[in-house]
Amino acid sequence: MNAVKKRNELLIKLAQVPEFVRGSITSVCSTCNRARCICSKKSSLMAYRLTYKDSRQKTVSVYVKKDQLLRMRKMIANYARLRKLIEKLVEVNIEVFKEATRR
Repeated sequence: MNAVKKRNELLIKLAQVPEFVRGSITSVCSTCNRARCICSKKSSLMAYRLTYKDSRQKTVSVYVKKDQLLRMRKMIANYARLRKLIEKLVEVNIEVFKEATRR
């Protein structure tokens, strides 16, 4: 299979992942908001946050509702999948470049 065809297939796969986000999920005690609190007993409520670095490398935390937790985790997994696709795309683009310079 030639490199241009590979690139087109990867671009199609790339377009199939509309929702993605970079970061990680942390859980905190909603009574005191400390990450590793001693009040994290079964009776205490847990809150979830998405934590990521913005374009200025500043840490940002966003509250995630419990019913949206699964969706957010899927978005984080999608981001990891996209990174792999982009790495493959970079390699294929180099192949395309090499093929074009051979002509």
